[in-house]
Amino acid sequence: MLSLSACFIRPYKFGITQGNVITASKVAELQEGMSEEEVLYILGTPMLNDVFHLNRWDYIYYEKPTYGVEKRHHVAVYFENGHIAKITQDLLQESAA
Repeated sequence: MLSLSACFIRPYKFGITQGNVITASKVAELQEGMSEEEVLYILGTPMLNDVFHLNRWDYIYYEKPTYGVEKRHHVAVYFENGHIAKITQDLLQESAA
């Protein structure tokens, strides 16, 4: 009986969360014309610092729950003269876990 029960034991899978937590309410707080310091206060330090696009900050959020659907979000904030010029966001990919 004991050897048969070992066939049904599954190891526990940990949920993984990486990056900046991006919520709709945080993104809604961002407005064109805000300074870089205000963006840092709302979203925190950007995940990526691209040397080819110095005036763009990329915020990436990846969530892989123990069970369920993986979620990936991306928000890019573009600056001109130290103030927000444009904000883009997209839901990158959702795949079955």
